[in-house]
Amino acid sequence: MGCSCSSVYFISQAEPTLTLTLSRKRERGLSIMSTEPIKFRMIKLPSSSFSNNANTSEEPATMPELTKNLLGDTGLNVTRLGFGAMEIRGAPRGREVTPEQADTILNAVLDAGINYIDTSIDYGMSEEYIGRFIANRRDEYFLASKCGCAVGAPVAPAGQPSQHVFTRENVVAGVEQSLSRMKTDYMDVVQFHSSPTMETLEAEGALDALRELKEQGKVRHIGMSGTLPNLAGHVNGGAFAVLQIPYSALERTHEDWIGAAASKGIGNVIRGGVAKGEPGESGVTGRVSWDTFESAKLGELLDDGETRTSFMLRYTVSHPGMHTTIVGTLNPDHLTQNIAAVERGPLPENVYEEAKKRLAAVGQVPESAS
Repeated sequence: MGCSCSSVYFISQAEPTLTLTLSRKRERGLSIMSTEPIKFRMIKLPSSSFSNNANTSEEPATMPELTKNLLGDTGLNVTRLGFGAMEIRGAPRGREVTPEQADTILNAVLDAGINYIDTSIDYGMSEEYIGRFIANRRDEYFLASKCGCAVGAPVAPAGQPSQHVFTRENVVAGVEQSLSRMKTDYMDVVQFHSSPTMETLEAEGALDALRELKEQGKVRHIGMSGTLPNLAGHVNGGAFAVLQIPYSALERTHEDWIGAAASKGIGNVIRGGVAKGEPGESGVTGRVSWDTFESAKLGELLDDGETRTSFMLRYTVSHPGMHTTIVGTLNPDHLTQNIAAVERGPLPENVYEEAKKRLAAVGQVPESAS
């Protein structure tokens, strides 16, 4: 009682289901029972889920019940708030992150019930930390990463783009490296990074490589981390089940394209939904300026005691085409606050429309998807 622990699952065969008994252990990595009295929670899963690693269920076994959306036509039932693991990449492209910090935040994410984690090959230590600290909880989350990042390339200096190579060989090498780093047999979503054109993906077999990896069961759904001007081809090309798109009240460029993608059954993962954090709170470079928030007088629309970050998150989840928004943090308190904001739900319709009206008045408007 009172121990700081992660989860251990004891699996027994029953007919026609498996029963997972959740207990607790004193230290991660030790499959021992606590000698103190523990309350057990029972979870039933289909017998097809009986596996040491792969999870064929469309919904991981999370503990708290957070609000979920279907990720387009993928069948993945994802929490409305996901976790962006770029925040645990570490130096030199981000702030310093200790293994203890990564361990704490990743397990806090799962303990809170978040079931969608997004990372990338070129997010420093992120994939390795995921493998090190939460691979033993693989059935609790959907895992998304990126490909096209140059495998084995030196780390780009902070503020400069990483190198990307969209060849069959590099895509396959990247996916295999990610699987190894994260100690898993499969990824639920693999997205091409850096918004390449469809022509680029087809020129040297990159798209075909992901399709083959999907046939092998190593990738469940093919996605794209896309932006305009190439986003139009991604939405209309029919190749992608998932799109990761930047969007927030302070950057509305892709607002209409999110709706266009959703209308085609594409799952929408939103990044930058809180403009990469309040000033001074994030180690991410290139943070969107909050000047627009102030010039549009959005502060007048906040509820009593509501923070700007909370308002921004609720603005993002108000978009009817949004399925999950990934937000990174190292701070467990900020994580709790983000969850509370998203669980409050979308802004009231009149507030949402007034916010869009005020933003348009200061020049923050979407680009047409027609």
